[in-house]
Order: sequence, then structure tokens, then C-alpha cells
Amino acid sequence: MNVIKTSIEGLLILEPRVFGDARGFFLESWNEREFRNGTGLQTSFVQDNHSYSQRGVLRGLHYQQRYPQGKLVRVVSGAVWDVAVDLRQGSLTFGQSFGCELNAENHRQLWIPPGLAHGFLVLSDSADFLYKTTDYWTPAFERCLLWSDPVLGIDWPLQGLGTPKLAAKDQAGKSLAMIQRDRELPELA
Repeated sequence: MNVIKTSIEGLLILEPRVFGDARGFFLESWNEREFRNGTGLQTSFVQDNHSYSQRGVLRGLHYQQRYPQGKLVRVVSGAVWDVAVDLRQGSLTFGQSFGCELNAENHRQLWIPPGLAHGFLVLSDSADFLYKTTDYWTPAFERCLLWSDPVLGIDWPLQGLGTPKLAAKDQAGKSLAMIQRDRELPELA
């Protein structure tokens, strides 16, 4: 596994070894020992999730105020623009975002540490998005950072996609300033 550091501390791109031939390919999507050796992190996952979305759907930017989740995300069909925003109080990269394409061809995964908001935009006709989490989904503490907050300066690749298709909770997301004002930043142990 190749581990690539990003501009946000702890946010990592993981490139698994892919073994391919005329029949197709094989890869390990999760190997605890490889993850630990490559990242220096010890983690355990409690939940696996699968999201299917159509072209132009934008999900996020989600986080949990309490019981923040670390996420290991990947795309098994289609392509997405995946974004994480650092909401960790005291972090040197607080409020900064990072985006990259995840797709079924590059097999890349993104490790998103607890305390970051996360979202994605579907670039292909549809996409199957899989992710493992380090804590359980807790609806009472789920929060949404506004995907289009100009302070974040996220360069979503919307060209040719039109207006993103959003869930009501994503349309009602709060700006970073509102989250700070309302004291809704993630509570990290």
C-alpha cells in the first residue's frame, strides 16, 4: 500500500496494490496490519456503509459533533470528487479543505480522521461509494457544514453537472462561522 500525505494533517490517500491480468484484478481493500504499518495508526471499524448516487448528487459535508467518526472511503463503481474539511479545534489546518477524485479505476481510498467534515460529488452517471467508520452513526449528533460556504473556498468540479442535487439536510447546512458561533465543532477526546 502506498500512503500519500495531503495538505491536512492526518488526512491520507491510500493506494492499494492492484494485481491485474487479462481476467481482471485483485486488491485488498482493507488489511489492518498494512494500514497500521503504512500510517502508524491503530484503529478499528464498527460500521460499513454503502451509498449509491446519481450524477450530480452532492452529499455532505457531514460530521458528528459527538462520537466523531474516522472514515476509510472508496468508490467501487463510477467516480466522485471527495472533499474533507478540518474542523478540529486547535489544528494548524482548521477550516482548510482537501479534494481529490476517487474512482473505480484508480482504486484510491481516503482516510479521513475523526474531526473532519466529509462530502462528495458524483461525477459519473452513477457511483457506488463504500466507507468504513470508527464509530457508529448517531443521528442526534449529526451535523452538516454548508458545502458552498465561500469561506471554505472549495473548488467543486461542477462544470457540465449543473446545480448539485442535495438532500434537505445538506441544503440546510451551516457555515463555518455559524458552527463556531453555535459551538457545534466536533468534540474530540
